[in-house]
Amino acid sequence: MSGFLDQKVHTNWSMIEAYQDKMGNPFEVQYVEGIVQQTIGNLDCGPFIAAYAEYLRDGLQVPNDGLDAGLLRKRYATLVWKYGEAKDQKSYASDIKDP
Repeated sequence: MSGFLDQKVHTNWSMIEAYQDKMGNPFEVQYVEGIVQQTIGNLDCGPFIAAYAEYLRDGLQVPNDGLDAGLLRKRYATLVWKYGEAKDQKSYASDIKDP
């Protein structure tokens, strides 16, 4: 309603040198075998996505011996809990000043 999206300047990818050779196949896919996958029938992909993002961020090889979704959920819950406790120690009246 604000017209914000109408004001957006769209990127012309074909004019950027690094992307010119990719215009024929913009979704180049690399298939990797032998990496861990979640259990078939398990639709809880959140912990796996977060774990993969951490491995990729840190430049580590994704393990191929399995990721325990329950353990990942506990780990991330603990991180959120610790963040909440650390935030409670601050004297901020709102989230705006909290980095």
